[in-house]
Amino acid sequence: MPGVFRDRLQECAQGVTVCLEAALDAYDDVPVTRAMRYACAGGKRLRAFLVMEAGRLFGVEDARSVWAAAAVEAVHAYSLVHDDLPCMDDDDLRRGRPTVHVKWDEATAVLAGDALQSLAFALLCRDEMGAGPALRLELVRSLARAAGAAGMVLGQAQDIAAETAPARLTLAQITALQANKTGALIGWSAEAGALLGGVDPTAMRLYSRALGLAFQIADDILDVEGDVAATGKRVGKDAAAGKATFVSLLGLEGARARAAALVEEAEAALAPYGERAQTLREAARFVISREG
Repeated sequence: MPGVFRDRLQECAQGVTVCLEAALDAYDDVPVTRAMRYACAGGKRLRAFLVMEAGRLFGVEDARSVWAAAAVEAVHAYSLVHDDLPCMDDDDLRRGRPTVHVKWDEATAVLAGDALQSLAFALLCRDEMGAGPALRLELVRSLARAAGAAGMVLGQAQDIAAETAPARLTLAQITALQANKTGALIGWSAEAGALLGGVDPTAMRLYSRALGLAFQIADDILDVEGDVAATGKRVGKDAAAGKATFVSLLGLEGARARAAALVEEAEAALAPYGERAQTLREAARFVISREG
């Protein structure tokens, strides 16, 4: 991980942690808020970085963009809490720790996820963002779309449906699914920085669309490589469950080549900004070189 990108990623993560803790301090210290804090802890906070670094590219101070960054991380945290539930992926561990429903119970996990989602929209209305009513409304509207039945939730529903579909998804179908499930929030993150800067978000949309898909392909590759390391077999969790993945459809080397091509697309979208966008370019390279 290049030093400048690593340092900026950590800087953004720390800023978001401070904002989330400040927001949660306003609530009573009860199990559901403890679960919210727990769910928000850890992670690389790539989405937060994208908000803040895209914002910086367009002259937005971190003190303003960090609240939008915290909002998308709250939505991401809620989605992970719900995804881990027995009715979804039924996972016992998240980031090396017991999942929320394991540490507390399923009802607390559902409520903590619900509360994190509503917290996200409250964060977008903070006065510290220095945004007028029209901009706040657009950020709320666009995040609601990215997180809901036209974006992330739709992708999760498509993913669940794929488990019992009579035939495996095609490459076009799995690409559309992941553009919703993973790509929608990543896309919003980069576009939010542009919106805060008062500029057309088209370039950021192109950048983040390629980045989000590369991110998911890299996840599929990591899944398979983890199985190889553990068992000597190229399977992957989703493939073992009968789901189509980018690796199962393209092969391991084909998936790597597709991810690399997407990174090139992401970098090309940043061409108008020259060296000022170098850290965003490094972010695109990071998503296909990470080890977890």
